[in-house]
Amino acid sequence: MSDMKKNPNIKCSVSQCRYNLVSEDFCGLNCIHVGTHEANPTVPECVDCNSFVRRAE
Repeated sequence: MSDMKKNPNIKCSVSQCRYNLVSEDFCGLNCIHVGTHEANPTVPECVDCNSFVRRAE
């Protein structure tokens, strides 16, 4: 994943994600999939980045 390039259109501060460029708080993916775990989301906490993949340690 070292060849990932910053996508200036997707800010991300989740350093545990494989696609996060930790030094800049941006995502390295071209696009992400946003979803929800709620039937009727009403607050930001109901929304998830479904592109998340846990970074290997």
